[in-house]
Amino acid sequence: MYKVTHLRCNDEADVIGINHPIFSWWLESDSRFVEQFRYHIQVAMDADFQEIIWDYQRHTSETTGIEYTGPQLESRTRYYVRVQSWITAEILTGWSEPIFFETTIMNSSEWTAKWIKPEVVEVHGNKNYRRPFLAEKQFKLPAKAIQARLYISALGVYNAELNGKKISEDYFRPGFTDYNYRVQFQSYDVTDMLDSENIIKVTVAEGWFSGYLGWEGRKNTYGSSNALLAQLEIKLEDGSVKVIGTDGTWEQKFGEIMYSDFYNGEAYDSRQKEYHCGQMKEFSYPMKTLVPQEGPSVKNIITIKPLSIFKDASGNCVLDMGQNMVGWVRFKNIHTVDGDLKLSYGEVLDKDGNFYSENLRKADAIDTFRLEANDGKEYEPHFTFHGFRYVKLEGFTEEVQAEDFQGIVLSSSMEQLCEFHTGNERINQLQSNILWGQRGNFVDIPTDCPQRDERLGWTADAQIICPTAAFDFQINRFFRKWLRDLKDNQMEQEGAAPYVVPDILKGVFSDGLSNTTAAWGDAAVICPWVIYEAYGDKDILKEQYDSMKAWIDYIRREGDNEYLWDTGAQLGDWLGMDSKEDSFYGATEGCYAATAYYAYSTGLFAETARILGKMSDYKEYSDLYENICEAFRGNFVKQDAELTSYTQTAYVLALKFGLLKKEDEKRAAERLVELVKKKDNHLDTGFLGTPYICHVLTEQGYNDLAYTLLFNNDFPSWLYQVDHGATTMWEHWDSQKVDGSFWSTEMNSFNHYAYGSIGSWMYRTIGGIDMKEPGYKKTIIAPKPDERIQSAECTLTTMHGIVSCEWKLDGNRIHIKAVVPANTKAFIMLPEPADEQSLKKQIEEVTEGHAVYTEAKVQTVKHVLYDVEYTESKSRTEKEINVGNETAFEIGSGVFEFDYILKEN
Repeated sequence: MYKVTHLRCNDEADVIGINHPIFSWWLESDSRFVEQFRYHIQVAMDADFQEIIWDYQRHTSETTGIEYTGPQLESRTRYYVRVQSWITAEILTGWSEPIFFETTIMNSSEWTAKWIKPEVVEVHGNKNYRRPFLAEKQFKLPAKAIQARLYISALGVYNAELNGKKISEDYFRPGFTDYNYRVQFQSYDVTDMLDSENIIKVTVAEGWFSGYLGWEGRKNTYGSSNALLAQLEIKLEDGSVKVIGTDGTWEQKFGEIMYSDFYNGEAYDSRQKEYHCGQMKEFSYPMKTLVPQEGPSVKNIITIKPLSIFKDASGNCVLDMGQNMVGWVRFKNIHTVDGDLKLSYGEVLDKDGNFYSENLRKADAIDTFRLEANDGKEYEPHFTFHGFRYVKLEGFTEEVQAEDFQGIVLSSSMEQLCEFHTGNERINQLQSNILWGQRGNFVDIPTDCPQRDERLGWTADAQIICPTAAFDFQINRFFRKWLRDLKDNQMEQEGAAPYVVPDILKGVFSDGLSNTTAAWGDAAVICPWVIYEAYGDKDILKEQYDSMKAWIDYIRREGDNEYLWDTGAQLGDWLGMDSKEDSFYGATEGCYAATAYYAYSTGLFAETARILGKMSDYKEYSDLYENICEAFRGNFVKQDAELTSYTQTAYVLALKFGLLKKEDEKRAAERLVELVKKKDNHLDTGFLGTPYICHVLTEQGYNDLAYTLLFNNDFPSWLYQVDHGATTMWEHWDSQKVDGSFWSTEMNSFNHYAYGSIGSWMYRTIGGIDMKEPGYKKTIIAPKPDERIQSAECTLTTMHGIVSCEWKLDGNRIHIKAVVPANTKAFIMLPEPADEQSLKKQIEEVTEGHAVYTEAKVQTVKHVLYDVEYTESKSRTEKEINVGNETAFEIGSGVFEFDYILKEN
């Protein structure tokens, strides 16, 4: 059985609103060693494929990143796609199930609608909130609608209704971009919502455009007036087309929402009945900034039930969701005193068990409701979100129940790719914390935290979590959108990638910091590279190429020596545990860390140039990389692999980025281990060292020590947070101390995903799945068991299908089951036996499906040592044994099971 499944266009099936289609699919089979020989793709104007506009075949095994190269696509048109594959010259699959994609408005000249803004602006409260306005238009249709599309955007955030029904389940559209460069618009199919008489109504709130942004208390970052643009195009049964576009004929109204703000919450008054207050006014705004929606929509991805309601030590009525989450609570209005309600949001309880929200700083995080008491209806906010576990309830009666509430969890809608489970429940809780941290901080952009007066796209946090996030979720489109803003903001600053994207911090810092810093700005190179590796997406390298290059060239110009970054202030190993008292800066020298990242990013960019065939750049930046490495060694490496910064992070960066001479790596690793042991086998790292320390220890042969760091449960460690009730990742290792007191009130987030970067190591080392070729075209399956974890299961949905690795220790034996999807290969590296005698026994007696592999089977399963193939299945040279003790098989697709003695009794 062979078939093509999971056909996708831009990572989705049946998508409306794209203009640059890229296709991918899976090849599925119940046979082993299956590979695509050739593919055949068709794009047609009709679902029956009678009017084919692109009929393309190619001899290749590639099934991802297939760009449409047919005739020019027409604006606002639906196309259908199907694919079939040859397995051999004789064996052909059937056609896949077809999918469709629909183009949207391609040129700004196609917009006949006008930007409109309110005639009446009402300011509410002492914080000068602009009250959300409603824009309304009534219209009739002379005939039945057979197709209708709404193209819509706003300066602010909008909710749209047609005939009293929401047009979508999306939140906070059009999304957070730098409005100076790009304003997204959405495309919706509203055909089934139309009647003969119709009302379209759109509510627009301040949102990111003009609401509060940043801890400085700034408003109006992108403008001081919210606005709407909408174009409803309707094809009628009689053949005519009717267009309803925003203009000066639309009515302005106010409704029940008094104000909405992302930081401070929302005020809703059901007693304020909707009323007409004026006409909308046309105004000019650059149409060239409009772009089709690029990233996934924010949606209600999960609805959870609260854990309990209780009275805290101060007598407050507090709702416990049981999980630090992002969104809000929906409640049923059945247990209220007089209908004046207040819901205050917080992440933790203080040491006395009281509701606590001081770490939110200036963010009020309060939703208020004025309602008819006990009307039995459900209520929730519309244009705000909160990061919280606890909600202080005011205005409710003593009879209020947890069942009266629901937790509405918001996140950008991204497919979860990874399922990871072990035989240790504390590690499983850590994995849950990592996932929840990513969900809560992936709200249209990758934020640092979702609760306080910040919630910004910090670039270091994004590049630190990116490898883990790309394993956990399908983040291709999410990061692609954000990186476009990074590129726009970067070009403002002659290549310097900013601290946050979109860059709303211009002019905020006054402590000598420049407009960028190492590791933060390196997101310009690292994030596109990680996305390329995770999904095999060369297109993102093409799109971000100029940005990547501009970042390297910026650093090159900055230093007094073009091979060192030795000028300007650096954030360095931010929040490093080896920092001086009352300092956020780790002990690793700023110029050391900056030059290390300079080398790393330059090496990645040189490889990017090679992949894209830009050989002149490849030569230039490869030479630059070698010179940076040489300068690094000349300035920061002494004799006997001693570094000028004697810190864990310094050794981690030097080893992970390959900056040392090969002959110095072993000694450098020993020095790193010495530093870890000096801290009683604990890490001492901050933002820069933490993501890599376990990787480096494992790669250098100290996997047992890496496991020890993972299993530590006292400060500082990952399990310290787990054992102290964390359900997301904390900003500080001791955000809440053993005695219940807090590290700080000024910078203390309990949902801060950077230290969740340990996930990348867990999936590769415990889960046993790693990438050998981009997009997992070739996978490394190499679990490294530890007796502290008796079993593990890791499943990854890749661009080619599902890869999985499952292992279990049983006395002195190990059982491993591996699944490799069709059209891919894998290197299965079996865990290292305890001694050389067991190693020889393993090579001779390892079984797969209860059959011993012998030399006769070398035709289908080759023994390999990493990249070196050999055919002697029963022997290894001394040199090979010293390189590494894994027994490895190169295999094609299929299900494989191995069972053997890991150590002699």
